[in-house]
Amino acid sequence: MFLKNRATQPPLEKKAKRKERLLLILSGVLIGCGFPPFPFPFTLFLFFGLIPYLSVIKNRKTLAEINRATYLTFFVFSLITLYWVGSWQKESDPFLMIAGGTLLFFEPLLFLIPSTLFYLTKKTFSFRTALILFPFFWAAYEYLYMLTDISFPWLTLGHGLAEFIPFIQAADTIGAVGLSIIVIYINVFLFEAFSDYSSSRKKAIINLSASILIFTIVICYGYFRMGTLKVSNQDIKIGLIQPNIDPWEKWNVTDLNSLTKEYLDLSQKAVNKGSRLIIWPETALPVFLTDGSYESTLDSIYSFLRRNNVYLLTGMPDVKYYFPGEKIPGDVRMNKIGSTYYATYNGILLLSPNSGFIQRYGKMKLVPFGERVPFLDQLPFLGKLIRWGVGISSWNVGRDTVDFTLPAIEDQIPSFKNNTKDSIRISGLVCYESVFPYFVANFVQRGARMIAVVTNDSWYGKSSGPYQHKEISVLRAVENRRSVVRAANGGISCIINPLGETKIQSKLFTKDVIVGDVPLENTETFFTKYPMIIPAMSLTISLWVLGIFLLSYLKQRFLGSKIE
Repeated sequence: MFLKNRATQPPLEKKAKRKERLLLILSGVLIGCGFPPFPFPFTLFLFFGLIPYLSVIKNRKTLAEINRATYLTFFVFSLITLYWVGSWQKESDPFLMIAGGTLLFFEPLLFLIPSTLFYLTKKTFSFRTALILFPFFWAAYEYLYMLTDISFPWLTLGHGLAEFIPFIQAADTIGAVGLSIIVIYINVFLFEAFSDYSSSRKKAIINLSASILIFTIVICYGYFRMGTLKVSNQDIKIGLIQPNIDPWEKWNVTDLNSLTKEYLDLSQKAVNKGSRLIIWPETALPVFLTDGSYESTLDSIYSFLRRNNVYLLTGMPDVKYYFPGEKIPGDVRMNKIGSTYYATYNGILLLSPNSGFIQRYGKMKLVPFGERVPFLDQLPFLGKLIRWGVGISSWNVGRDTVDFTLPAIEDQIPSFKNNTKDSIRISGLVCYESVFPYFVANFVQRGARMIAVVTNDSWYGKSSGPYQHKEISVLRAVENRRSVVRAANGGISCIINPLGETKIQSKLFTKDVIVGDVPLENTETFFTKYPMIIPAMSLTISLWVLGIFLLSYLKQRFLGSKIE
């Protein structure tokens, strides 16, 4: 029947449908090319890339028609930006490739949230009202997507602006999601100007002026902040270790001593350049270093720290055991041999040269399918069905945001220009956690003076993924006005200052040591203090529209009239 209907379509209708499909694909291509690793000039595509899409959905009458158009546009967008998620290398685990392929088809479904709200507003009020509120519907979707077990908010539009340094300075007030609202408003006003040009030059000029005004205000604010922001003159010299170890082979390592020596040799180079804090990447060693089975390895690391009087912050698999009589969380597993319970974490450890006490953090935002099966707590049997072959698909979720405390004492950290007796708090994020703006703000609210990200993007080869991941950290630096340092196994390792400027970075898939002075800030931005303003506003508007539509629908159905 479907094919028959298509066959009987008039030639003009077929031509119009083909034109619409091309416009929808064009929108997907434009906003896709606005994201890294496409260089800065392509970023500007984000400011008008939605115009073809808006021109199509303007004429769509039903929800199904609007959502089909939306799916096509954002499937193209997802394909361009997220093609790399399945890894697609010869070493890749089949399950990882299946999960990556599934994501490409699932991700566009999330964009049906703003398009559905757009339709409800258009039906209840007017097309123009729907256009004006559309940016808030989009922001509501971006925030809601960060909350579930299947969250992968990589494609927040604000993240695509990372290389447009003057423009993203506004993130210290409105965050990356707020930047998304601005981008969409500029698209909306440019679309209105384009639509009104033939019928009313005056309206077209007003809408064009509105888009230019918004862009100008944000840019002027950006240059003002870049010219007036005073970066702290208190800093710490940090060494970032990039060992470039094959991530697939590392989990089969048999010579742990050799691997540890490689890390320590690279760390010595950082110490020789004055580093007082060394940072190793995510899961630097493929063992539970502190479970009592690797005392000689741990001793060699402590010997290095004491000899050089330095601290080590490292990504590391971590395990916590629970014994009879202790309060046992609900997600732990049982060791049947020893009748003990345990939980494993993709963690970060801080080791000190002066104490055997180890500060710990367990990753709280786990990559869906890659690190944890979604809804595993509700459906435990999924854990047995879904696993992939490098031993990292079943981590427990970390319990709390933790800031690492580093003593700021002159004889321990002589690189401080202005030393104090106060301790220094550092937030440690594991890989994917740097994608979540509101999550990161929680660390800074607790007093973190810099942000450290340990990661391993080597799973994805020389694809767009590592470049995008690095640039996302730029937004976290600006939102909180904190330096961000990244230690990545195969790159990109870097130091980003509080303005979002990358001061130094490594190349992909090279063995490298990066050493630099990292400013330590202690003031909170408006975004850090009040991160939930934009999400709360967007959700309120979205729920209000939904409520009005439901009331209108019920009144029409039962009373035979519409709400005026």
